[in-house]
Amino acid sequence: MQTDLKTTVASLNARAGLHMQRYDNGRRQVVGCVPYRYKDSDETSSLKAEDAFEVLVISPQRKRKVKLFPKGGWETDETMEAAGLRETMEEAGVVGEIEGKLGTWRFEKGKKPCEGHMFPLLVKEQLDSWPEEDIRNRQWMSVREARKVCKQWWMKEALEALVGHVTKQKNAGLLSAIGLSQPTLFS
Repeated sequence: MQTDLKTTVASLNARAGLHMQRYDNGRRQVVGCVPYRYKDSDETSSLKAEDAFEVLVISPQRKRKVKLFPKGGWETDETMEAAGLRETMEEAGVVGEIEGKLGTWRFEKGKKPCEGHMFPLLVKEQLDSWPEEDIRNRQWMSVREARKVCKQWWMKEALEALVGHVTKQKNAGLLSAIGLSQPTLFS
């Protein structure tokens, strides 16, 4: 019997509790994704890379006006990438493809030291129902809008890393379209 992924994913409960959290030298290990999708437009090939896509932001629990990217604790029974995919599905209700790593940031949440690892996630599906839909809002927006509403410095840096990632992909695609594999300065 084949199981429908959408039904399986949406029926999961969000994980809770700190008993399986990873720590490294006293720093809680946090993993997340910056979900993005390309805009549906014939004009996107002529746009700057950051204008050709939009990102998904969510509200933290009970603070609906603040916006951030989905992230949470990396647990001992999963890989870093699996944790990023899980947290993004639980908090934002999207699934997709992780494309490398954006970076690692050290920050404090309250007075607790954390180390955050963020990934770019090209969204393949937005779920109608997800584990934290009752406590979080999600919203697609431009990179410019996200820069304004995202208040955490390290998430702003992750957003800029995503812009660099997408720009690099777009440039590689343009070079490939004209038959070049990489830019050459001298022949």
